[in-house]
Amino acid sequence: MTEPSTPLEDLLDLLDLERIEQDIFRGISRHALIPRVFGGQVAAQALVAAGRTVPEDRLAHSLHAYFLRPGDPRVPIVYTVDRIRDGRSFTTRRVVAVQHGQPIFHLSASFQTWEEGLEHQEPMPFAPDPLTLPAPAEMLARHADRIGGPAVVERLLRARAAVDLRYVDDPPFGSAGEPREPRSQVWFRTNGKLADDPLLHVCLATYVSDMTLLDSVLLAHGRGGWVVGDVVGASLDHAMWFHRPFRADEWLLYDQESTTSQGGRGLARGRIFTQDGRLAVSVIQEGVVRVPR
Repeated sequence: MTEPSTPLEDLLDLLDLERIEQDIFRGISRHALIPRVFGGQVAAQALVAAGRTVPEDRLAHSLHAYFLRPGDPRVPIVYTVDRIRDGRSFTTRRVVAVQHGQPIFHLSASFQTWEEGLEHQEPMPFAPDPLTLPAPAEMLARHADRIGGPAVVERLLRARAAVDLRYVDDPPFGSAGEPREPRSQVWFRTNGKLADDPLLHVCLATYVSDMTLLDSVLLAHGRGGWVVGDVVGASLDHAMWFHRPFRADEWLLYDQESTTSQGGRGLARGRIFTQDGRLAVSVIQEGVVRVPR
C-alpha cells in the first residue's frame, strides 16, 4: 500500500509537464479557491516549458507575462514554445498557453549563462524572524469569523498547503475597513526539501509570487480582498527578474508595495530577499481591482 502524497509532492507533480512534442507540453490544474486556474500556476508551468528547451547551463533571469483569459481548471493546458533566439550568452523563449482553442496566457522568458560583473543591491528591509510569526493555521484561525468560518479556513489551508506562508502584519482580510500603508511583507518557503535543480526553485518562486502581491493595493483602501468579497480582481500582467541564486525551500522575505491604483487597476511591486539579505528576485504586477456593484 503506497503512502499518500504530500501537498508539496502534488505541487511538484503539477509542475512536471508532459512533453507531447519537441516544443509542446501539457499540464493539468489544481482547483483553487476561485473557479479559474491560479495565475501563479500557469506562469510557473509556462516557465517550466520554456526551461525544458534551454541548455542546463543557462539560468532564467527574467520573465514577462500577460494573463489573457481565465483558465479552466477542468481541462489540461497546452503550452507551445517558440525558440526565439539562441545567442552566445542569452537564450529567449516565447510560450503560449492554450485551452479550448484559445490562448489564455503568454510568456516571454530569457535565460543567461553565468558570468561575473559589477554588483550592488539595495539593502534588505527589516522584518522579524519568520519563526516568531504565526503559522498559516494559527493566523487563519484568528480571522475565521472575517472570512466565512472554519470551512473557508480549511479550504485556504488546503490551497496553500505546499507552502509555509507567514504574514509579518495582518493580511488584508484581517484589517478590512481600515486603510493602511500600501505595503506588506510575508516570509515563505516550501513545506519540504527540493532537489537542487535551479529551474525548479525559480518556478516555485514564480508560483508563490502571485499569491500575495496585490495585497498591498487592497491595504491602501481597507479592502479585505477576494476571500471577503469586497473586491473582485485578476492578474493582468506579471514580470520577474531573477538576480541571484536562491532556494525556495529556505526562508525568503517577500517585501511588497503598491505605488498606484486607478481605472479599475492596481500596480504592485515586490522584492524577494534571502534570509541572509541577498536580493534574489524583483517582481512587478498589475491587476484588475474592482469594487463589486
